[in-house]
Amino acid sequence: MTTHPFTGEQGVGPLLRAWREQRRISQLELALRADSSARHISFVETGRSRPSEEMVLRLAEHLDVPVRERNALLLAAGYAPRYPETPLDDPALGALREGIERLISGYEPYPALVVDALYNVVAANRGIMTLVDGVGESLLEPPLNAMRLALHPQGLAPRILNLHAWRGHLLEQMERQIALHRSEPLRALYEEVAAYPVPDAEPADEPSEPVPHFALPLRIEHEGRTLSFISSISTFNTPMDVTVAELAIETLLPADPATVKYLQEPMS
Repeated sequence: MTTHPFTGEQGVGPLLRAWREQRRISQLELALRADSSARHISFVETGRSRPSEEMVLRLAEHLDVPVRERNALLLAAGYAPRYPETPLDDPALGALREGIERLISGYEPYPALVVDALYNVVAANRGIMTLVDGVGESLLEPPLNAMRLALHPQGLAPRILNLHAWRGHLLEQMERQIALHRSEPLRALYEEVAAYPVPDAEPADEPSEPVPHFALPLRIEHEGRTLSFISSISTFNTPMDVTVAELAIETLLPADPATVKYLQEPMS
């Protein structure tokens, strides 16, 4: 029997049950979605019935199980993994790498970066490198980690004017990812960055002119100026590779005219 590294439970049945309960879906609802029966779902979860490979993948699809964990379900059921995990530097992903580089380069002068499932930075444009100028050298050693860069006392944290709110946003984001991916390394990273010291008070964060924000802005001091950004995160649609499935492209959209003007000045 296969033991899942995160839950410690054996076999595909308990794993499927855990995913179903996490998604707060009843056996009947899952059965209707997967064109099965509640009785069969029950038998699978209790180990009385071994699901076919197709059924494992179908249930995983309707439970929105991440690609990496779908491989774990297949292994637990006695089948070979379906999804490869191709290294990002593999020639097979050359077109993907080139596309990503063009995308984030084309976004300049605004900041953009690409991270993996552990928030390690796999690509970044000049806009990002401008923002991280001056952070501690140890944080810039490979692999660069976006969460450490943002929240470490020697990173961007002292320059983030709304640190308490932005830190809360980032930690909540990580909590959602932990619930989705059941990743021990991600949990360890969360515990590390959550333990970083936070000042009791933060710098006054009053924009010179009121600006209506449609999302929580990142307000950061840069060379004596206050820059304001809204973060947007994109992922790949229907990925068939674990590596690709776990990539996320984050772009920082200027949230006020002053930030737009400042970032475009070198290009004018």
